[in-house]
Amino acid sequence: MIWIDVCSVTEVPERGARCVRVGATTIAVFRTSRGEIFALRDQCPHRGGPLSQGIVHGTRVTCPLHDWVIDLKTGNATGVDEGSTPTFNVRVADGRVALELPAELLAKAS
Repeated sequence: MIWIDVCSVTEVPERGARCVRVGATTIAVFRTSRGEIFALRDQCPHRGGPLSQGIVHGTRVTCPLHDWVIDLKTGNATGVDEGSTPTFNVRVADGRVALELPAELLAKAS
């Protein structure tokens, strides 16, 4: 696993997301109204909708396509829906957001 610097915290809109491309994978970095930062693959487990375009409420995001609600901490669908999307470890230091990514993912991006 390798940590990569992504952006400043202020570049992630409050209650919104910013996308980061790593090879063929798009990762959505979310910021909650409380300033918490989370990262998920930008793909709803239901039909592949762009979670980055969804509505962030608390520590969840609602997919804009079919209203599935995804937990930002776990990547799991909530309620009666089933499925999950991969999550990525995040750290914030000195106002910068970093993601921990598998070396294989970075190798594919090169």
